[in-house]
Amino acid sequence: MMQDLEHENYILNSILKSSPSSENFSYEEYRKFSPAYYSDLKEQLLDEYHGKELTDIEGSKIIDTPYGDTLQIVNKRRIDFNLLENNFKNQMNHNLKLLPKIGIKTEENLKKQGFNTIESLLNHDSHKNNARDFLESIDSMSFSEIIDLLNRNKYGKACKDNLIKCISIPDVENFKFMDIETLGLSNVPIILIGVAEIKGNNIVSSQYFLRDLDEEPAVLKAYFSHLDEDSVHVTFNGKTFDVPFIRNRLNYHRVNVDFNLAHLDLMYFAKYLWRDDLPNCQLQTIEKYKFGIERVDDVPGQYIPGYYNTYLSQKNIGPMIPIIEHNRQDIVSLADFLMKMYEEVNYE
Repeated sequence: MMQDLEHENYILNSILKSSPSSENFSYEEYRKFSPAYYSDLKEQLLDEYHGKELTDIEGSKIIDTPYGDTLQIVNKRRIDFNLLENNFKNQMNHNLKLLPKIGIKTEENLKKQGFNTIESLLNHDSHKNNARDFLESIDSMSFSEIIDLLNRNKYGKACKDNLIKCISIPDVENFKFMDIETLGLSNVPIILIGVAEIKGNNIVSSQYFLRDLDEEPAVLKAYFSHLDEDSVHVTFNGKTFDVPFIRNRLNYHRVNVDFNLAHLDLMYFAKYLWRDDLPNCQLQTIEKYKFGIERVDDVPGQYIPGYYNTYLSQKNIGPMIPIIEHNRQDIVSLADFLMKMYEEVNYE
């Protein structure tokens, strides 16, 4: 392995010397794209954590679920998660486009006639019935129903802003900042589920780790103990990946759970708000440029299956330590993202 690493170091140094743009990259950055770097890192972790147990991880304990035992890892840190009141339901009253048969042009014409709110349309011959139905239902609408309504009525920047402004409606304790780590892209086990929740002045992360491949139903069930009908998933690319993946694993194990929750996928918000400001809208790019967070020895997803299989075969927790930390940082970052996005559309 050392000979392979030295050979790769030689190649990367040659690239650095010959590249016309090499001043933009450090040797260490080039090296971290190489399989040899992550092979070397894994060996270091195996040495460092030799003889350690999963329960030696801070905040860890074995918990019981209806599907058996699993490992829970809990961490807590202070957070000033404060979404200032924006009276969003009143703002909805001024968005005539939320009613059927009213688009941008029709709204403009109605406002020229003095119909500035949905409530005022109670006096309009053509729109009064729809206005009445909306006003009667708005107070009883769930957050999921409000999200669906806003998604059906996206007519430009103001409407896209509303999808972020509306997060003032749920209680902050209902936000479930979630991320999963898997053994591949489809039809393979979930090895780690993390969920972070706002509790008072703290953000509390709970992670559930697959100690062996038979434990997946227990990991899933432990995660669902955090959810109820008022929960709101907050993810990064979770609509495309995390939530469908969990549904697939639930079906595989024939676990019947109601999983139709309100969902805020911050990847779409990030692309909308920040795509012109950042090199890309990947989660760690946002951390770096918006929050000054740079991760050390973070393990990319393509190496996770190999690290996990080494953990299983060698009974050594070392390779899983950076993956557990990666997952924890992902879910905690989502809370910071959501708060900053809310501030930008409401107050900047």
